[in-house]
Amino acid sequence: MEEQQAIPAEPSTYSPGGSPQQLRQQRRILIVVAVFAIILIVFIIASVYFLLTQPPTTAEKIRDIFIIFMALESLILMFTLVILIIQMSVLINLLQNEIRPILQSTNETVSTLRGTANFLSDNIAEPVIKANEYFAGFQQLVALIGIARSRRNKQKSKNQGV
Repeated sequence: MEEQQAIPAEPSTYSPGGSPQQLRQQRRILIVVAVFAIILIVFIIASVYFLLTQPPTTAEKIRDIFIIFMALESLILMFTLVILIIQMSVLINLLQNEIRPILQSTNETVSTLRGTANFLSDNIAEPVIKANEYFAGFQQLVALIGIARSRRNKQKSKNQGV
């Protein structure tokens, strides 16, 4: 029996997240983002607490500024939505007027090719296959009768006599 030698396993070079250095870098980025998010949340909570402890006039001013920022944000959002709707209409127009005709002409071409392949199969391939079948059958008939053997025997005797 043959001895099976153990093949040393190579360390896997594939890891789902990449190399260990990339994993460390991704962890650092994740930690930085988490710390930034925590600092932002603490800042918002501190700001809300500070505003609640101030006299009403300061809170009213900040409220008015906040309302102005919200109005500006809603204007920017509306502008962005209008651009998005325009882009969607351009995409729909492209799909209807340019891609649909390409798909239709492709379907017509495929149908034509399918018809050509069927025509060639019916009118060229089948008759050739039938002719080969008949020829093979004729060869078997000749071999069965023995005509081919007598020719081979005559040729062998000629070759031996020379």
